[in-house]
Order: sequence, then structure tokens, then C-alpha cells
Amino acid sequence: MTYYHRLHPWAIVRLLPKMQRVVVGRFRNRSDAEGHLKALKRLMPDAEFVIVFDVGDLPRDEES
Repeated sequence: MTYYHRLHPWAIVRLLPKMQRVVVGRFRNRSDAEGHLKALKRLMPDAEFVIVFDVGDLPRDEES
């Protein structure tokens, strides 16, 4: 996970047919993501979006 992605864990994802998805934007906090989502819904009312918290790859515990 890049440094930018660690600083911006909230993402807006557009859901597409056939289980495809596109990350529309990344944000530092959920409030910013929700505000952007409202604008997107006004501009594209038929599109489906979700807000997700991207934790990235979590470190695995190595077995001893």
C-alpha cells in the first residue's frame, strides 16, 4: 500500500455491471467522502456508488 493510500483510507467506489468497480476518489476522512458522494449522486443519479474504508494489506502473523 502506497503512502498516499495510507493517508487517504476512505474511497468512493462506483459499482459497474459484471462485478466490476472503479475507485472514483480517495479521501482523508469520511465526511469529505460523503460530501463528494452527494455531488456525484446529483451529477449521475443512475450510477451506484459506495464509500469504503480501505485498510490495505494487513501484516500477517508468522507462525513460529
